[in-house]
Amino acid sequence: MKLELDHIAVAGETLQQATDHVAHSLDVAMQTGGEHAVFHTHNTLSGLGDGLYLEAIAINPNAPEPDRARWFDLDHFSGAARLTNWICRCDDLDAALEALPQGFGRPVYIERGDLRWRMAVPESGVLPYDNCAPALMEWLGDLRPMHRLRPGDSRLQGLEVRHPNVFDMAAMLAPHLRDPRVTFTEGHPGLSARFKTPSGHRTLS
Repeated sequence: MKLELDHIAVAGETLQQATDHVAHSLDVAMQTGGEHAVFHTHNTLSGLGDGLYLEAIAINPNAPEPDRARWFDLDHFSGAARLTNWICRCDDLDAALEALPQGFGRPVYIERGDLRWRMAVPESGVLPYDNCAPALMEWLGDLRPMHRLRPGDSRLQGLEVRHPNVFDMAAMLAPHLRDPRVTFTEGHPGLSARFKTPSGHRTLS
């Protein structure tokens, strides 16, 4: 079972705040995304030069309340917009969940326009290790957001995952995730990412 970094997500109290945080931090233009009917959130996106992409996400205030906790613990998000989640894809989500400890959630079928995927979402909406563990997903079909996004010139140099028990998390993921850009640091729960951009080196946190 192999996990690969798919994208990283910045949350905000509003989509505009999340979008502005990415745009100002990295000097990139965000593109229109869409709405997620299951969790009633919406997003904007920005392609990166290395095949990854950035997502800005927030609760859609014009949508009804979902019948479950929202993903990424967005029901409890407050404060300044910030990098909150990293998302890894796999070819078989059921096998991935069986190989990892409990807590990553159950598969939920999601679609946005003609994009189709399954995402593992905990019943509480909170991922293991205080939401610092990766969200797991499986794309269905060949279409990906990157096929729609304008190619970006920024490249991810490193993603730092911080948590008091981060080495337990690293050991758990080590057999399945081998990406030298992802590093684990003991400390207060949180994420930060370093990028090489046309404007120089930038950090998103």
